[in-house]
This record gives sequence, C-alpha cells and structure tokens, in this order.
Amino acid sequence: MPTYSAPLQEMLFILRHVIGAEKLQSLPGQEALDLGTVEEILNAGAELAEGVLAPLNESGDKQGCRMKDGAVTTADGWKQAYDSFRNNGWNGVPFPMDFGGMGLPWIVAFPLNEMVQSANMSFGLCPLLTQGAIEAIMHHGTDAQKEFYLPKLVSGQWTGTMNLTEPQAGSDLAAVRTRAERNGDGTYKIFGSKIFITYGEHDLSDNIIHLVLARLPDGPEGVKGISLFIVPKFLEDGSRNDVACTGLEHKLGIHASPTCSMSFGDKEGARAYLVGQEHEGIKYMFTMMNNARLSVGVQGVAIAERAAQAAKAYAAARIQGGKSIIEHADVKRMILTMESQVQAGRMMACQAAYAIDSSDKTLVDLLTPVVKGWCTDRSVDVASLGVQIHGGMGFIEETGAAQYYRDARILPIYEGTNGIQAMDLVSRKIVRDDGAGITRWIEDQKITLQELESSTGNDLSAISAQLHEAFGTLRGATGVVLNAGRNKDQETLGAIAHPYLTLLGHVMAATLMGRAALIARNLIRDGQTENFSPDFLNDKIRHARFFADHILPQILGLAHTVRSGAETVNAPLSV
Repeated sequence: MPTYSAPLQEMLFILRHVIGAEKLQSLPGQEALDLGTVEEILNAGAELAEGVLAPLNESGDKQGCRMKDGAVTTADGWKQAYDSFRNNGWNGVPFPMDFGGMGLPWIVAFPLNEMVQSANMSFGLCPLLTQGAIEAIMHHGTDAQKEFYLPKLVSGQWTGTMNLTEPQAGSDLAAVRTRAERNGDGTYKIFGSKIFITYGEHDLSDNIIHLVLARLPDGPEGVKGISLFIVPKFLEDGSRNDVACTGLEHKLGIHASPTCSMSFGDKEGARAYLVGQEHEGIKYMFTMMNNARLSVGVQGVAIAERAAQAAKAYAAARIQGGKSIIEHADVKRMILTMESQVQAGRMMACQAAYAIDSSDKTLVDLLTPVVKGWCTDRSVDVASLGVQIHGGMGFIEETGAAQYYRDARILPIYEGTNGIQAMDLVSRKIVRDDGAGITRWIEDQKITLQELESSTGNDLSAISAQLHEAFGTLRGATGVVLNAGRNKDQETLGAIAHPYLTLLGHVMAATLMGRAALIARNLIRDGQTENFSPDFLNDKIRHARFFADHILPQILGLAHTVRSGAETVNAPLSV
C-alpha cells in the first residue's frame, strides 16, 4: 500500500493566497497569528498523520474492532496512536484556551483535520464526533456543564458521541422513541436504543460522553417534542452508568471505527443531564450536526486526496506498451479529474472554515450542504477512478485502492444523506430567504470574473468564457428553484434538489479554481516564486483549465434536469 504525503504546499497556497495572510490576522483574537507559526503547526500535524496514523490504516482495516462482554477493543496500535494525538494537544486545536484548547481558527483546524482523515479515516472519526459534542455543549450547555465536561473533551481525555438514529427512525427524527423521565432532582433517566453510533464504545479514552435525543412524556408530537441529554458512560463518582454497547456493525468500509448499537436504561435507567431547555433538542443537536456535516465534507476531500495520491503513484510506476501508463491520455484525464476536484473541494471547505471564523452566518449556511454534499459525492467518484487507474489490481485489496473506495462510500450517507443536504440547500438556504444568500454569493464573485475577463493568455481566457456561461446557467437554475418555492411545490423541489446542488457545487468549485489560476498567473508574472515553484503554479493554471473544460460543462445537462426533470421523477413508480 502506498505511503501518504500531506499536501502541505496546497494547504499553504490556500492560506497564503486564496484566503490571504492578512485575513487570518484580521480574525478576532488572531492578531498575532502569522503564517510562519501556521506552517510549523501544519508540519507537526503532517508528521503525526504520515508517521503515526497512516501506517495503521491498512492494518486497522484488516483487523477491525473486537467486542467481548460489551467491551470494545480497537485495532492494534490504536490506543498508542490516540495517546499521541491527545497528549500533543491535537484534539483541542479550534477550541478556546479557557477550556484547554489551542484557540486557533477553523481555517487552520480544517487542513489539520484533513491530514488526519486522509491518513486514517477510521481513526479520525473519533475526534470528529468529539468535536461536535464540544460544539453542542459549548453553545447550549450550562456554565456548570461547560466547566465540568469541556476541559476533558477538549483535551481528548474523554470522547463524545451523537446518538440520533434508532432502528425504526433513520433520518426521520420525529419517529424517535427513546424516552426520558424526570428524577425530581433536576436530573433525568433515559430508556431506549440507538444504532449506528460511531465510537459508542471503545478503549481509547477514560470516559465517553453520549449526547442523546429522547422524548419526555409530556413532549409534543414530532421533532418539537425531543430533548437533548448528556449521558456519560461513567458518572461523577466513577460508577458505571446504565449504558451498554449491544453490538458492532459489520460494514463495507471504515472497519477500524466501532459502529455500535447502544442500549440505555436496561436496569434502573441511564442517568442523564438536560442540555438547554426541554423539547428544544433538535435545535441544539443541529449545532453538533452542522459542525459534523462540514467535517464530513473535509473527510470527502481527505479520502479523495489519498485515493488520488495512490493512483498517481501507481500510474507512474506501471509500465504498459513500453511506457508508464501515466503517459496515456485517458489515464492523464482521470488523474486530472481526480486532482482538480480534490483541489476545488479543499478550497471550498477552507472557504467555509473562514466563514465560520469571520461569523458570516449566511455564507456558512449556504456552504454547509454544498461542502458536505458536493465534496462527498466527488470523493466516491475520485476513489472509483482510483480503482479504475489501478486496473485489475484496483479490485485487489493489497493495493489499497479498494479500501479508499469502500471507506468513501459512507460519506454521502453520514450526518444526513446527500439527498437531505440537497433539500436543505433548496428549501432552507435558497427558497426561505427568496434567494438573498445565493444572490449575495453570486455578486461576491464579480471581482474574480472581471479579473479573469481582463486577463491575457489562452488558459485564463478559456476559464473566463466557461465561467461567464456557467453563471448564466446558475441564475437560470436558481430561478427554477425559487419559482417552485414560491408555488410551494415541494414535489418539484424534491425532484430537482440534488442536480441543483451538484450544479451549484460545480460552479463554486470552478470559480475557486479560476481564482487560484489568477493568483498563480500573477505570482509567475511578478516573479514571486520564492514560496511556490513555477511548476507548482503552472499546475494550478492547468488544473483550473481542465476543470473548466471537462467538469464545468456538465452543468448544462444538470440545468436541463432542473428545468424539466421533475415530471418523470414525480410520476408513480410501479411496484
């Protein structure tokens, strides 16, 4: 299996030029943050990813987790790797120093998270869920809850989970049956079962803090009657809570990540602590969910990067017809397809991170379903191309290409399927504000479009022409969505939501690629190549041109589907 090499140059190019060093220092509390410090942090993160986590990826996939008498043992080397991760403070990168974190912005945390997920996605799922639990308690917990739980969660001494799904209730949270009872002393008891709980039981941390959705007896029907509770594995006095893992799932991929069935209250009831107000649990859970959705988008970029690296290395080494297959036109096409989509997804995720840091809620809301949906759909496409480039060897486990494909396949399902992301995009982020958010984003891209239009050179001119046509296509497709929303035509919105998300994602990606090409051209023109070589910068231009010529034109077909595809989808299916 090929080694992993962290794409530090790509990340630093985004931070230094696409986002901009001056913008990093303009963030609240980050006045002293300089790119030299950031580069040191990223280099240290790369050492962890390359030297500690990546070597465990294949062995963890083969060995998986083991369960005996309700206790789950992770794969060999996992505990030592987690101790290294925790002891060096990596769990607390984006969280306040008041709780033991590093206090760094998300725009620094996302590249670090990507390296962890690329190196070993099964491992990276544990801190990803803990990160979401921290966000929920930090935003909605009481002062006492923050003081008690956050220092240990931020340090990684304790880990966190999200307990939503039940056997009869997948994405339909209104069907949640797990029940809560008041104890009379301000605490609660929880009774019920949850499934698909990532790292619901394991041997890495001293305690596991479950965030659980449950319904009080007097709660109204539907999602408005659900509350959110903290349910620790171990209580304050060290005693074991009435929480148990009843099984491990046998999965297509992410074998080394324990996906657990959990039981609460088999005996006297699991002791629980309310987060926020009763019956407001869905609102609080979405703080955790939206954080996780962006993080899963980063996972999509990460696994696609790993698959692309492996495919390119194999293609360079594989001789066929007297030459390396990387010289064959179709193989070059596939590699450029993989790399250009990875680069675009990384910039899109970093744009979302910067929007979080700068408190641009409108942009965060718009980008969240696109980052989650577009980046994870592309991760499956990229990993599939990785198998294709390996040829028959891609279908053999020893090359690693099959594992990347298997691991990537969960991502369009996790944290709300991509169909749900698409409906969230069209219904909540486009229709609800009558297109104000998407209109603002389109307006914000005018500078990039104008600079491309005034540029000389065949590549930038070609990118400019494709982008100008693409924005016209996007406006037309958005008009169809808004018209369906104004007519309250939910059936049409449901039928066209996913093609619209893909269309918007392609346009966002192409715009970011065009911006990167402009920056690269300007650096070459001005002789500013001390940080990035001319070869690296010329590759930026080539990948942007490739995206404009090979991927962006797909939006014409997607736009046709948005305009005309609802009727055939909404006709009844024969059973």
